[in-house]
Amino acid sequence: MWSNRLENPIKRRQSLQVMVGHVPVGGDAPVVVQSMTNTDTADAEATVKQVLELWQAGSEVVRITVNSAEAAAQVSTIRQRLDALGCNVPLVGDFHYNGHKLLQAYPDCAQALAKYRINPGNVGKGSKRDEQFAAMIEAAIQYKKPIRIGVNWGSLDQAKLAQMMDANAQRAEPLSSEALMREALIESALESAAQAEALGLPANQIVISCKVSAVQDLIMVYQDLAKRCQYPLHLGLTEAGMGSKGIVASTAAIAILLQQGIGDTIRVSLTPEPNESRTREVVVAQEILQTMGIRSFTPLVTACPGCGRTTSTFFQELAQQIQRYLRDQMPIWRADYPGVENMSVAVMGCVVNGPGESKLANIGISLPGTGEVPVAPVFVDGEKTVTLKGERIAEEFQAIVQDYVEKNYAPGGRLRRSTESKIISIQAISS
Repeated sequence: MWSNRLENPIKRRQSLQVMVGHVPVGGDAPVVVQSMTNTDTADAEATVKQVLELWQAGSEVVRITVNSAEAAAQVSTIRQRLDALGCNVPLVGDFHYNGHKLLQAYPDCAQALAKYRINPGNVGKGSKRDEQFAAMIEAAIQYKKPIRIGVNWGSLDQAKLAQMMDANAQRAEPLSSEALMREALIESALESAAQAEALGLPANQIVISCKVSAVQDLIMVYQDLAKRCQYPLHLGLTEAGMGSKGIVASTAAIAILLQQGIGDTIRVSLTPEPNESRTREVVVAQEILQTMGIRSFTPLVTACPGCGRTTSTFFQELAQQIQRYLRDQMPIWRADYPGVENMSVAVMGCVVNGPGESKLANIGISLPGTGEVPVAPVFVDGEKTVTLKGERIAEEFQAIVQDYVEKNYAPGGRLRRSTESKIISIQAISS
């Protein structure tokens, strides 16, 4: 049967591999999804709750803020509580300004963290900078922890920038201000990484990021950075924004770099809507990777956008319900039904594309459009198996999906279609 999963043309950039707890980053490891809490880390209960939610949503590494003595004092407790809940997600400590003091004063915190994030722009000023940076690297060496050298556009080392501006002014052909800023980001990261190595930290314990807020700047920075080092690279806009703007900006930047083989771990830095779950950034990161055919996390639903043939909202509601059901089931299915993340489901709204798309999915339903016979044929692996009608179409279709999973993805069960055969991503299919 024809498949609309194309051979993946992406050739990954070769990098060193860094172990963040039990999670490999770089080398031949899959691109890793990261996220970050927005709780006060001093509030251990709230932080444990949010880390657990992020992990259950699929975050493979979670960063927490360690900005005070109170926060540092709770890190070990947070780690212990997560372990007791069966959550082994590595925790990364986000340090700014006082990390050298906190790592020294709170050895339990230093040990509990799986990685330290160091921002060269605010690790210390003047003569104190090298001393305080060295103290953090010494802690990483002592506790055998990797680091991320995380340079940010908004907190770039001003002394470094001023020095580069002076040198740039003496050039026969000076760089533009934008090009100079990009070069300053890259040099800050690479010089800090070299300094860490000189202090004794192995190269395979260093990850680098150079984050900005503009899509084109991020792409140019990472294209250049990728050519100039072998460290694994962490991708993401530093402030993506809210809602669709944040999703679109992050997707545009990250997807282009991933397509070029650049990037070993990603984070989508969305500003949550009021009362919105923090897990949305995890879902977006997963869907970027899955719709590009790079990794699979959960079955995705193909659904048409609707048109004049589909004046009822029933197919929209069913598609949303099924997608939510699939994602909610994944914490259980991931352990019990290996390969289920590759399953494809189609929920179509009328006869034009409905039967065709439904046949291409593992399971598909073609709902009746305006003026069509009020029946809904269901296709399983390309064959029509049943026609649903009446008031319980949604419940009956969901039961068919559950039955398919149990029969086809149980360990030792025979897959009627190879899980490698295809992934059908969410896409707009117009009539």
